[in-house]
Amino acid sequence: MNMALAHDDLWPRAGSWPAAEAGERADAALIGIPTWRTSLSPTGAHATPAAIRDALPRFSPALMGPPVIDLNAALRIVDAGDVPEPDGDDGVRRALERVRALAEQTRLMIALGGDNSLTYPVARGAGADGLITLDAHLDLRDGVSNGSPVRRLIEDAPDGERIDPTRIVQIGIADFANSAAYVQRAADWGIRVITLDEVREKGIPSVVAEALAVAGVGSRIHLDIDVDVVDRAAAPGCPASVPGGLAAGELRALVRAIAADAKVASADIAEVDATADADDARTVRLAALCVLELLAGLASR
Repeated sequence: MNMALAHDDLWPRAGSWPAAEAGERADAALIGIPTWRTSLSPTGAHATPAAIRDALPRFSPALMGPPVIDLNAALRIVDAGDVPEPDGDDGVRRALERVRALAEQTRLMIALGGDNSLTYPVARGAGADGLITLDAHLDLRDGVSNGSPVRRLIEDAPDGERIDPTRIVQIGIADFANSAAYVQRAADWGIRVITLDEVREKGIPSVVAEALAVAGVGSRIHLDIDVDVVDRAAAPGCPASVPGGLAAGELRALVRAIAADAKVASADIAEVDATADADDARTVRLAALCVLELLAGLASR
């Protein structure tokens, strides 16, 4: 049974940010890009942007500090709505146009997916020349799907919009989630792959420092947050999440630390299927917390 959230003037809620206005400057902007039609696994990921927006008011915008920071007061945050039907060539074009316009007027553009195919138009539209992924999968497959956006950014994007693979860092890549052929492809192209085991061996601060150094050779980094990098117990609403992935807290710490770098201009949150989540909506709520962690990183710059 759905129940209205309690109201308290001294306990403001996250979310419900004002609509983006054309030409208006903002610190951060949300945009929904509900890709799903080319997913390799059955998904209802097109329902997720709305579900994340519904989940955000369950959280406070306050950072404990010290000093305490109210993100609603510290940042100008706007919501640009959704891109309709963002799959296919026409959909990619629509997403590109909306993202380009939004990226010009914000310090951090946050795209709510949708499956991982949204990373291709979002990174291009945001003008990214470096890429960091938090993902169990390499996403280097041939063809057009949620398993191919990284390869497409390297090979399929027009001249001037392609990302040099030596400026790509992929964090959390897991055993039993990728083929040997695609692992070899990543190595041949010079992509820096930081496996799940390596994250745990080196620690988050070391991994983040290396990732920012590699991807930040240029001027604009895109951060792809594929929530299926997280342990399946914490992310049952991700079709490809597996037991033994990152803890939810590890993902949140990675997101905040990366977003604190001024070169991170855009991010996406991908691969959450709100229609397949647990009854307690734990996956969608984790995605909503990733939005807040991005904003926390931005506020710390």
